[in-house]
Amino acid sequence: MRNAYHAAALVAAAACFLAQPASVTPAAARGEVVPFNGEASPGTIVVHTNERRLYLVLGSGQALRYPVGVGRAGQQWSGQAVIDGKRIRPAWAPPPDIARDNPRLPKVIPGGSPKNPMGVAALTLSGGEYAIHGTNNPGSVGRFVSYGCIRMYNQDITDLYGRVRVGTPVIVAR
Repeated sequence: MRNAYHAAALVAAAACFLAQPASVTPAAARGEVVPFNGEASPGTIVVHTNERRLYLVLGSGQALRYPVGVGRAGQQWSGQAVIDGKRIRPAWAPPPDIARDNPRLPKVIPGGSPKNPMGVAALTLSGGEYAIHGTNNPGSVGRFVSYGCIRMYNQDITDLYGRVRVGTPVIVAR
């Protein structure tokens, strides 16, 4: 009986594994494989700010989809960039506009601090102003909350971080 149970468990696990396309490892966190219709090449990150969703294009009409927090009114942007850096537990220095609006913030919040809004990892974007990063405030994901950065749950940025490289194209659209 025990061997039959183990055999059934192996068959079920294999069926789940084989149900995924061979080139796609399921997202470890909230990312889910969804249909994707767009012009973006496989490997491109596409952020739809109005949907508050980030897509990693897989090709063959599919993408991994993650919930994100995006820029609040007056702080949203759209355009193209590339990932120009990957950081684990980054320190954070408030940019001038954030420091002006929040004068009590310290000049630098060390990486790994529970007060650090960058979370566990960051993908910096060309141009130097914005990043796709984790968060110390998971309740902000799925909302219009930032000064333009793209916020992800820490487990989601960890998953995405392992799937992309420096040079990955990023498209931000409303």
